[in-house]
Amino acid sequence: MCDLFKRELLFKVLVIGDFGVGKTSIIKRYAEGTFSTKYKITIGADFALKQIDWDSETRINIQLWDIAGHERFGYLTSVYYRYAVAAAIVFDLTRPDTFVAVSKWLNDLRDKVSLPHGKPLPVIILANKGDVAANKVPVQIEEFCKKNQIVSWYITSAKENRNIDSAMNRLILEALENQRNNNLYNSDSLMLAEEANSGTHNSSRLCCSR
Repeated sequence: MCDLFKRELLFKVLVIGDFGVGKTSIIKRYAEGTFSTKYKITIGADFALKQIDWDSETRINIQLWDIAGHERFGYLTSVYYRYAVAAAIVFDLTRPDTFVAVSKWLNDLRDKVSLPHGKPLPVIILANKGDVAANKVPVQIEEFCKKNQIVSWYITSAKENRNIDSAMNRLILEALENQRNNNLYNSDSLMLAEEANSGTHNSSRLCCSR
């Protein structure tokens, strides 16, 4: 089908988690195909854009919102979460405390944002830095995901480009399913596009991690 007639969707996807777990590295790898060990600390939030021709009829514009780890549970997260359709919560396999923090991020997210009609956002968990600590996956992660209705979890590595596309594609599938079944996001996506075009986000750059 000619691009002129493709249906275009705009999905805002949150990437959240504690400081230094690799959120920026994951976003850069997915959106730009690059990896670096040198990133500046994010102040507030930043976002990257990725466009995908999902099929012959659909083009998806993805805004990947990188929420600074020190913003956890602050009042500004309500602003940053607005209009999101899905989220990835990231923790660092080399730092067990960042997995403990996942439940706090999840609670903060679900307290502050939901889809229309109260439906919870699809959420995945990314166990990052799998290139150095794939054998350190918390034994309770499966139980945690089942108990908290997490869509799925993945061992990821931005350095090796491990499982990042698969994880993001799963979130997109969940968002598409919600859109098709419930006709969600239409007005929100338009408002999100207007905000992006007017530059109303607080842009900075984020953290150093694997």
